[in-house]
Amino acid sequence: MNNNTTINKVSTIRLKKHENNPILSPNPLNEWESLVVCNPGVWYENGKFSMLYRAAGDDEEHLIRFGLAESVDGINFARVSNDPVFSPSVDGPDMGGVEDARIIKFGDEFYITYAYRPFPPGQYWKFEHDVIRLPESGEDTPLVYKNNIANSGLVISKDLRTFKRLGRVTSSNLDDRDVILFPEKINGKFAMLHRPKEWIGEKYGTNYPAIWIRFSEDLMVWEEPSTLLLAGREDSWEVKIGGSTPPLKTKEGWLIIYHGVENGGLGYYRVGAALLDINDPTKVIGRIKDWIMEPEHDYEINGYYNGCVFPTGNVIIEDTLYVYYGGADKYVGLATCSVNELLGQLKNSLNA
Repeated sequence: MNNNTTINKVSTIRLKKHENNPILSPNPLNEWESLVVCNPGVWYENGKFSMLYRAAGDDEEHLIRFGLAESVDGINFARVSNDPVFSPSVDGPDMGGVEDARIIKFGDEFYITYAYRPFPPGQYWKFEHDVIRLPESGEDTPLVYKNNIANSGLVISKDLRTFKRLGRVTSSNLDDRDVILFPEKINGKFAMLHRPKEWIGEKYGTNYPAIWIRFSEDLMVWEEPSTLLLAGREDSWEVKIGGSTPPLKTKEGWLIIYHGVENGGLGYYRVGAALLDINDPTKVIGRIKDWIMEPEHDYEINGYYNGCVFPTGNVIIEDTLYVYYGGADKYVGLATCSVNELLGQLKNSLNA
């Protein structure tokens, strides 16, 4: 396992939150998105931003779907339909809800990883931490259904309006979310970040869920061993961590935006940044010690997970990094910074 992370001593860069935040909010006119609009996957091409956002209404089951919104400036988004563009299947493995799209593109097709459950989780903010609804099950019911374990799947699309489900890309017995594909092959192989919740303890080299990386020659077959990429730090803002947005290729390496949770995973969600070697992304060549974004405003502190900023989409346009995130599991926010400034601080972390 490889966790050769170099961390600097001082960080000053902060993502700047847009004055119009939240840029997308629940829509009371549509029942399926009347309570929650958050955690968007975002793609930018030909002058248009496309946002595939997570949405839910005020139903006891808390069934989660995807809506689509578009923008020409990355700030003012308009919904393309009063209906969701992607919903849980009627009787398939993701019939309990779909969430947290991460979007990349190969050729003329979008490849979207997403988390799902076989049974609706319920309004989890009313339960104890990490408690969700469970289905009635028998003694021999597979654990993925009995425990309502979250898996991750892959869908493809040419227009972000119609989709083809390809199936599960994680192990059914692992709560493996924050599954994110790299946007191009590396040394002839596809690459993926993932965060198996159960991979903790001495055997795995981390006391809390962490970010792992693995490779494959086929986007649906991930059987090669994973490498521990980034682990959290005790008594810090990032005790438990996970991947957030798709890696972005820059002149200095792969830019990684990730989330960290304090208090063993029970506290605030903040945002960090790291840099991976362009030819060997198992090598962490920079990591900022401090967070670059934290919950500050009412739309980030008061919601269904209080005190949470959770990025799931990012794009680079010229020298601006756009980071799209969920606020308090209820809203969509936008934050930006200079790419060169962020890369400079990541490079400086090598010598700190």
